[in-house]
Amino acid sequence: MFGLPSLQKLLVLAAVIAAVWYGFKFIGRLQDARAAEAKLRAGGARRPKARWRRSKQPAAPEAEDMVKCPVCQAYVPARGASRCERPGCPH
Repeated sequence: MFGLPSLQKLLVLAAVIAAVWYGFKFIGRLQDARAAEAKLRAGGARRPKARWRRSKQPAAPEAEDMVKCPVCQAYVPARGASRCERPGCPH
């Protein structure tokens, strides 16, 4: 009675589930857009000049030159290296 459904039935079921899923996503996007437009209208008649603005992310750190310490065999920054407190270490 409860055997394995055919491949056609499984494909139709998957298509129905995908259609419902993407339908809800689409409706959610429409609601978000309408809410943003209502918020914009409630805030005043002024619109921002640029609709898409760059996010203010911090700049990535620049690469630093490294040199190998002849005493401790560790790589340290070429400029501003701190002392490792080993005897004879130049860094």
